[in-house]
Amino acid sequence: MTVAVDSVTLDFELPAEAAGRLRRLPAIAALRSGRARGATTSTMWFDTADGRLAAEGLVVETPARGPRLLLRTLPEATETWHPARPPAVLRRLAPDELPEEAGGDALAAIAAFAGRQQSFRLDSPHGAVQAVLQDGKLRSLATEKAAARLSLSGPMPAVLAAARGIAAELPLLPPLAALAEEGRALAMSLPARAHRLGAPDTSAATTAEEAFLVAAGHLVEVVRQQSARIRQDAPPEPVHQTRVALRRLRSVFRVFRATTDCAVLRTLDGKFRDVLTVLGPARDWDVFLGGIIRQVEAAFPEEKRIAALRRAAEAQRRDAYAAVLAMLGGAPWRLLLIDAVEMLLTRPWRDGVEPERLAMLGAPVAEFGRSVMDRRWHRLRRAGGDFEALPAEALHELRLDGKRLRYAAEVFAPVFGAKAGRRFLRRVAALQEGLGLANDAAVARGLAAKLAKPGDGGRAWAVGVIEGWSEARVVANRGDALQAWRQLHGRDRFWSEG
Repeated sequence: MTVAVDSVTLDFELPAEAAGRLRRLPAIAALRSGRARGATTSTMWFDTADGRLAAEGLVVETPARGPRLLLRTLPEATETWHPARPPAVLRRLAPDELPEEAGGDALAAIAAFAGRQQSFRLDSPHGAVQAVLQDGKLRSLATEKAAARLSLSGPMPAVLAAARGIAAELPLLPPLAALAEEGRALAMSLPARAHRLGAPDTSAATTAEEAFLVAAGHLVEVVRQQSARIRQDAPPEPVHQTRVALRRLRSVFRVFRATTDCAVLRTLDGKFRDVLTVLGPARDWDVFLGGIIRQVEAAFPEEKRIAALRRAAEAQRRDAYAAVLAMLGGAPWRLLLIDAVEMLLTRPWRDGVEPERLAMLGAPVAEFGRSVMDRRWHRLRRAGGDFEALPAEALHELRLDGKRLRYAAEVFAPVFGAKAGRRFLRRVAALQEGLGLANDAAVARGLAAKLAKPGDGGRAWAVGVIEGWSEARVVANRGDALQAWRQLHGRDRFWSEG
């Protein structure tokens, strides 16, 4: 069973320009004890010529001082993970030793880091924290870039308090990739591979609590990864995937509420809901511009009134993205990520919990998953019992029930077997897509109304076209939702024992 730890090491990244300000922060200066130690530092990373180690998420690290190490820089898919976790040291290597994972092939340097390392101690009411700041440049044969990393080690409350004190003033965040992985990516002129993306893999979990930790830790990491890719000039996908990850995470909180409910999780859930509120308008304008506006433009390619409506919508999108970026650049966002890491490390749902809840935490994950999936499945089937006669409001609620079922299925499908789970998820997704058209149309009508200008007949015409087009799509596609509903049969219940 995974257990909470009393001491911890957490890694963070800082912009290079912020690293020089770290030790001067009042929150840090007040806690510093003794003299800081500074020295030059350098590290080289090695792989085979064909990248065999990297393909397995491994690298050989050789620092100027200290042992040669085989590191896991990319965690295994089923491993319990949380942001800010340092790369795992698999073993020490002799100076000329080839790890067996290299398959007998020689190693070559792929990237290096060189710069300054400063070590200093922070004494807090929670205990002593050892801080190590590396500030320098990542280098490959062809290029280089600035990089700074901060490692904090010590009693968990002290480390978390120090991280919060820094994050309140400087853009301190969990790293998107291990430094060695960033070096490899620099050398290959590729993006660094993310620790986690997509839906969680709970196939190795044995208890309800383990499944929660795997799923929640995975999704907090995905939120960090996807939100970091949001830019004004970026495609819509990062905003969309950040919202998906947050919705999945909040669904995990609800799926496991019978076992992990506590004030800390409810507070986190509320804060993540507020983040979704900021992301929502950006996503809505992305869908509006990439969906119905594009379709109407194709139907009226030379219509200036539609082109003017697009320009007005693009201005609204820029404002919505500015609000998102302001949120992501602020201290509350950084502190929220640290709060989420603390939740994963300390497991507050165990504080003062009664024996019955402890037993539920240790329940077999398959047993727990069946009970959750049965409840959500029967709720969906009851809500859609007279599908063809349901009014728009009931179809909207049915869509939400389908979404809840789908998110729960994503958590438990790996436990019961991927193949049957994939088929079920495809059919629930088809139902959601069919039912989602009505919701998309309602959103599009609301956005179009926001673009109306009093006294502007051309704008009124364009808004009317959008509203009519939206309604026509709903009528034309209602049959798709009905077909998807009929295809969602009881035999698709991958979690059923019968």
